[in-house]
Amino acid sequence: MVRMMDLLFVGVGGFLGSCARYLLTRASQCLNMTFPLGTFVSNIVAGLFIGLIIGLERQSMALSPRTKLFLTTGLLGGLSTFSTFSMETVNLFMDGRYLMAVGNVALNLGISLACVVLGLLLARVIIKA
Repeated sequence: MVRMMDLLFVGVGGFLGSCARYLLTRASQCLNMTFPLGTFVSNIVAGLFIGLIIGLERQSMALSPRTKLFLTTGLLGGLSTFSTFSMETVNLFMDGRYLMAVGNVALNLGISLACVVLGLLLARVIIKA
């Protein structure tokens, strides 16, 4: 059964994560790049922090269920964005920028996955310190 307070924690986290993603996208647009840097940074930061959070939790640094919901499902779920990444990649293909589109896919997936692993490794280091 879904609890209203759980929904509130996810919703507030999602709001904050989505706002952060929007601000990153706006900031990256100031650089006048054709590469979707804001989405890329959002995805790798979210990957790093979800790996770190899950890794810390696995190393017995317990989070309350609501804190975990707020951080992972809410904040990091709102920060990362597969739908925007997909749209931007399709737009790059449609604009004939095939190499940039393939690079976008490779970088987002490869580095996001690497950041999750890095987050897990950082958690081990933090716990052992």
